[in-house]
Amino acid sequence: MMHGLIKRLIDIAGSLLLLVIFSPFMLIIAVLIMIDTEGGVFYSHRRCGKNGMDFIMYKFRTMVKNADSIKSELVSEVDGPVFKVKNDPRITRAGRFLRKWSIDEFPQLFNVLIGDMSLVGPRPLESKEMVGDENWKTVRLRIKPGLTGLWQIKGRDTCRFTDWVKYDIEYVENQSLLLDLKILLLTVGAVLRRKGSC
Repeated sequence: MMHGLIKRLIDIAGSLLLLVIFSPFMLIIAVLIMIDTEGGVFYSHRRCGKNGMDFIMYKFRTMVKNADSIKSELVSEVDGPVFKVKNDPRITRAGRFLRKWSIDEFPQLFNVLIGDMSLVGPRPLESKEMVGDENWKTVRLRIKPGLTGLWQIKGRDTCRFTDWVKYDIEYVENQSLLLDLKILLLTVGAVLRRKGSC
């Protein structure tokens, strides 16, 4: 109970602080996206949250306007239900820069602020992506998905779906405020090193 309350307070304070710090930069990014390609600034998508409750997750748009229609022509490089392609041809010039530095994730700070997500937790996935391991699905839905988590610092460049399962369960079963702080610090290091993601 106390852990959840403190975590929520940290989420609110942390997301507010980061939004204030990065708001001028986010405005510049929005302009660059509009100049780069046709389409909206933000990409919104339905994801599965705590206790299986759906929510709308926000990101900066990094793909071309007709990305969903092109998706059927591509083959996922992940050994599981999640669709990922390393050199995805749908990604725009601005999008490659945003993804390289994980800047496309910044709008998720609004999701954290309103309580759909946490700063640290399992990756937010669609309901249809959580298949093949009922225990993993049950465990990860106990808590809110996170802006970052163990997968981002340990399995970010492996593209193995089994690693996602392992790290999700590891985090939920060992979650603590100290672990959250460690993950946040290591995430900054991973981004600055431009550690690959798939």
